Amino acid sequence: MTIPPLPDGYRLRRGSALDRALLLKLTRRTYGELHPNTSLSHLAETIDQYFSARTPVWFVEAVPAVADRSPATPNPIACLWLGTAIDQVGGDRHANIFLLYVAPDHRRLGIASVLLHTAETWAKERGDRQITLQVFEFNEPAIRLYEKLGYQVQSWVMHKPL
Repeated sequence: MTIPPLPDGYRLRRGSALDRALLLKLTRRTYGELHPNTSLSHLAETIDQYFSARTPVWFVEAVPAVADRSPATPNPIACLWLGTAIDQVGGDRHANIFLLYVAPDHRRLGIASVLLHTAETWAKERGDRQITLQVFEFNEPAIRLYEKLGYQVQSWVMHKPL
């Protein structure tokens, strides 16, 4: 599978263990946009527990044009964090998208599609036969994107406040 190119002015960078703080920042942005006025203090613990060499992360950076030839500081505007899940019916290990985020000013440019293709390529290279993700039912733009790229509803996550 060939990953489509990003628009001009952007670059894809695979992250490392040194990017924990950046992953946390973009995770907070994601959930902060979807759930404003909610405490997100638990996200640091979640990342501490699950972020490792086995759960890779990629960033899309907006690279500013620099006229004076001084080094430009990349600006991370998107993130993809992957992990592993187990299909509870068949028992197969498969890729799971923990986080997909694109900053609002950079949406609808194809960046999320590039990140999803990156996820699928990673999963296929591992020998996975499927990839999963969770999306909030009110996040209609994300749902439309996932459906356009061939993702289908497999199950529902249900909750009951107590």
